[in-house]
Amino acid sequence: MSMPGRGRPRDMAVDRVILRAALDLFIERGVEGFSIEQIAKRARVGKPTIYRRWSNKEELIAAAMETLIAEEVHWASAEAVDTESPYALVEAAIESAAVTTAAPHYRALVARVYGSAVSCPALMAVYWDHYVRPRRELATRLLERARDCGTVAADADLDVAIDMMVGAITYRVLQPDPPGVDDMRHYLRAVYRQIGLLP
Repeated sequence: MSMPGRGRPRDMAVDRVILRAALDLFIERGVEGFSIEQIAKRARVGKPTIYRRWSNKEELIAAAMETLIAEEVHWASAEAVDTESPYALVEAAIESAAVTTAAPHYRALVARVYGSAVSCPALMAVYWDHYVRPRRELATRLLERARDCGTVAADADLDVAIDMMVGAITYRVLQPDPPGVDDMRHYLRAVYRQIGLLP
């Protein structure tokens, strides 16, 4: 006869409410600007409910980033890369990236993550693994296809090319007057054209 499990199973809906509250507070105030008590108040749960799941707010923020940000990585599918022309996928990627990078929520998240890179390197590591790395992998495949098509130089350093793309986008979205979706779409096309991903 099987023994019953010890304790009640975790309520995943409660987990998501807590994770969303933690991520929103992180974006609004930075890692040093709020407490577990404030997360509990925002999520409408007791502090013991949070501490049964995560030991501190840094661990909680990392979990929120790992769970909620990773869910956004849905357009970078391997199947989508296998098109006859790389330009079709580049255009689709531009549309997705323009909407994402022009959103105030995204801009605030990037600013907070980079601002916490020294004091909380674990957050940057989670952001890199679950948000940046999948996009770099897609960009690498796009550049490889473009190199095969002759639009990117055969001896191009793809990692450097990706750094140039990401650096340009990050610099643009963190300016005092960041672009809207239309301006970002135009800017992304200009950046991708310089790299060789667009004719």
